[in-house]
Amino acid sequence: MKMINVPLVNGLGKTKGVEEAGNKVWKGDLEKIDFGEKDLIEINDLIYNKSFKEFGAGKVCFLGGDHSMSYPITRAFFDWCENESKKPCLIVFDAHPDLMEPVDRKIPTHEEWLRGLVEDGFPVENILLVGVRNIDVVEKKYLQEKGIKRMSVEELMFNLETKSDAIMEFGYGKEVYVSIDIDVVDPAYAPGTGYLEPGGISSRELLYVLRRISKMKNLRAIDLVEINPSCDFNDMTSRLGEKIINIFY
Repeated sequence: MKMINVPLVNGLGKTKGVEEAGNKVWKGDLEKIDFGEKDLIEINDLIYNKSFKEFGAGKVCFLGGDHSMSYPITRAFFDWCENESKKPCLIVFDAHPDLMEPVDRKIPTHEEWLRGLVEDGFPVENILLVGVRNIDVVEKKYLQEKGIKRMSVEELMFNLETKSDAIMEFGYGKEVYVSIDIDVVDPAYAPGTGYLEPGGISSRELLYVLRRISKMKNLRAIDLVEINPSCDFNDMTSRLGEKIINIFY
């Protein structure tokens, strides 16, 4: 699996520090996308073009960075699937739905990226949110309007094996992209992130589900975002990130 470091920060200053996660989390081969002096629109285009080329070359992991990076990558995934006449499937592990209305439609932030993707035409019936537990009123309305599927923390915890089966079944017959925001995990296990949301799943539960997903032959790509080494405690979160990547590697 190819590893690509995408040190993007577009969280309006709230996610500063996540750009340092790459080499802290992964000690192996890691290709870094160099942004140079480009502005955010040019950076998003650069990420899109790089991602699009990678989807046809085998399984790939994108290591962030904040969740805004998932917008150009999943948009490239969507377009690649259309070009290949394949069905795209997006499974997102996150404490937040990231469906706020974009401030700038061209460069959605980490709180808006999924809404941007939906409004670009990504089929909502092929999106599954897992572990969401902090939903803004605006996002709740949008979720209801679009009918985006959700699996709660409680559903997953109390029926871990059955719900893991359901997640895998959701991706059956499609090209699967898995996006993992580390804050889906309870802060007791992953304190190194900017948005601590109590009541999450344990690291053990996440690793179990991801091991199951890693067996899917139609898994095309994953991303891992929002690990902030400056907020971490004894490198707990970075080490969890490494374990997550090793599952797929």
